[in-house]
Amino acid sequence: MPFAKAMFQGLLRIGFRNLHVVIHHQTENFAAGMPTDLENSRRVRRSSPFSRKIAERGGGDRRRWRLLRAAIGRRDPFNWIKTHPLMTPEAMEGYPFDHAGQGETSLMMALFPDAVHLSRLSDEKWYVRSVRDASVEFGAQGRDSILAHLRVALR
Repeated sequence: MPFAKAMFQGLLRIGFRNLHVVIHHQTENFAAGMPTDLENSRRVRRSSPFSRKIAERGGGDRRRWRLLRAAIGRRDPFNWIKTHPLMTPEAMEGYPFDHAGQGETSLMMALFPDAVHLSRLSDEKWYVRSVRDASVEFGAQGRDSILAHLRVALR
């Protein structure tokens, strides 16, 4: 949290107003506001220059929300930093994103082939057994799906 807060505050301080954070975690449901999404939203709120104004002026929750609503009418600091999932739920339906399994390994094979060492694969860990089905071609399919989604999300 301290690192993310300092990074966002630094970028905002030097004038950035269109920051995008892309989160990759295969089990999150961003639409429902799962933990990673909520935590990043919290970081954004705490990094916003507007959060400093609220703290300076004090007041209870009602006052804080009135200040928020007033600021949104002018410039919305909560839109300066946006959080996006790496893949949409629709994309994940056709592409398995099991931790360290076929999907993630295939993606790494397509993006960073030197980082994948299949010779170190072990059947002892159940969650990596699907890696035997990983391929560069399958990874390219995942990469293309991710890029298509991000092109739309980051406009």
